[in-house]
Amino acid sequence: MAAVEIIRSGELAQHDWMRQAACKGLTHLFFPTPAERPQARERREATAREVCASCSVRSSCCEFARDEHEYGLWGGESEDERHAAGFRLIAPIGVRARSTG
Repeated sequence: MAAVEIIRSGELAQHDWMRQAACKGLTHLFFPTPAERPQARERREATAREVCASCSVRSSCCEFARDEHEYGLWGGESEDERHAAGFRLIAPIGVRARSTG
């Protein structure tokens, strides 16, 4: 999972649920590439959501992303969706980009 690849090993013990994540090794599905086009993002996120839908630790993943102000798609939820639900990021990517124009 993206989180397993990002989090330092010392912190991993606190998040044992990550070891059971269905998305292990699929980081490319959960985080956008530079200059990703909207249609490509929709396809990538749809595929990521399919992985999340079958994951046994989806709720823990979603809760972690909300608590830790994460970017990317976690637990089937994008940073825009977390932002809309009242969970703020330091600088929400999509919201910030739309509001500066």
